[in-house]
Formats: sequence, structure tokens, C-alpha cells
Amino acid sequence: MKIAALSDIHSNVFALHAVVQDAERRGVDLVVNLGDALYGPIAPKATFDYLKKNDFVTICGNQDRLLFEATSKDVESNPTLRFVLDELGEEPLGWLKTLPFDHHLNEEIYLCHGAPASDTIYLLEDIESGVARVRSDREIRELLIGVSSSLVICGHTHLPRTVMLSSEQVVVNPGSVGLPAYTDDEPAPHSMENFCPHASYAIIESSQAGWGIEHIKVAYDFQEAARAAASLERDDWVHFLTTGRGL
Repeated sequence: MKIAALSDIHSNVFALHAVVQDAERRGVDLVVNLGDALYGPIAPKATFDYLKKNDFVTICGNQDRLLFEATSKDVESNPTLRFVLDELGEEPLGWLKTLPFDHHLNEEIYLCHGAPASDTIYLLEDIESGVARVRSDREIRELLIGVSSSLVICGHTHLPRTVMLSSEQVVVNPGSVGLPAYTDDEPAPHSMENFCPHASYAIIESSQAGWGIEHIKVAYDFQEAARAAASLERDDWVHFLTTGRGL
């Protein structure tokens, strides 16, 4: 089975179209979406409509959850959140509420957004120093809290990465389809950067020798996404989308 792993679309329907077309050209059997699909100042409703008409295995991300858990205070203080909620309406929020936190595709393949215990934890990276570093083997295995699947696919960090553990488990993060960089101050100030505006995803295929992983960067018209972000005065997102660098 050839799997296309997508994550962190962040309402960037332009990148999503390009990635899915690339995956179809490569003959994938299944597309999995690891969450954080609709939050962002680009095209949340168009992204929802595209996802709904395609038969992707989809789980919920932390910023998907933000949309249906938002309080009136959250909305008042966050113009982008208000824009997304106004554009989406009720049906997409109802759909997000049905999405599982994680998913065992089968005995060998486990999907989560962040880590098995929390959708806000970076499974593979520690950023306490302000720079993303790969966690130790022991730290990653502890964060898996007993998940024994031979393949773990996670998202959340926006950084494409594959790590093999001493348990012979393979952990794959496909990176971000729609947002190649960001800067955040939680849990400590840090930036996640890919240094190019391309859309990221991964193709994973089983063989007798083990899991084969291909990290793919797809060129697309990122200026179209940047114009949408600019219309909402999100200059930070314009920078992230066009440079792949943090602030």
C-alpha cells in the first residue's frame, strides 16, 4: 500500500490542490490528513469543500479543535479566528467535531497530530532552547506512551522528518502542506522553518525490507496564497508563505 501523508494544510487550498495532484500522479492508494486543515487566513471554506469531496482518512489537529472550542473572548481577540469561523459556518464545525483525536489505520500504522497524549506536543522535536532539535530516542519512545505500531505518522511541527527508533519503529512527519514556516511563543519562543515556500508531504510504502519514505516538496503558486493572507493584513503569514522562514 502506498500512502500519501498530508498535514497542516492551514486553509491553503492552493497548496492542497498541488499536493493531491502530485500524489495522484504518483499512484498513491490512500491519502491521510493529520489535521490542522482549516485554520488560517487563506481559504478555509474552499479547503473544507475540497476535503469533503475526497475520501481522505482525516484526524483532528489542535487548531481544528480551536475552531469548535473557541470562546467569544477568543474570537474577539483574534481577527483571523473570527474570519475563519465567519467563512466556515456551521457545517464545517460539525464535521471537525466528528474527527478522531488519533487513528490506528491498522495494527502497523498509527496516526496522530502531535503526540499520542496531546495534540499540542511536538513528538520529534524539543524547542525549549528556541531552536528545534530532535529529541533523544528515549524521549520519543516515552512520548509514544506504549504505542507499538511499526509506523507512526505525526504532524504539528511543519518540519518534514523521519526517525527510526531503537524499537525499530519508524516515525514520519510529512511537514506542512500549507504553511512552510511559523513563529510561536509557546511553550517557548521558537520558529519552525523550511527555508522555501514549497508544499510538503510524504509518500510511505511498505516493502519486504521495511517502510520506504519519500519526502516531497511541491512547487505551487504560493503568491496566490500570500495575496489572500495579505487581504487580511496578515503580513506575518505573507512572510512565512513566500520565504519559508520565521520572523
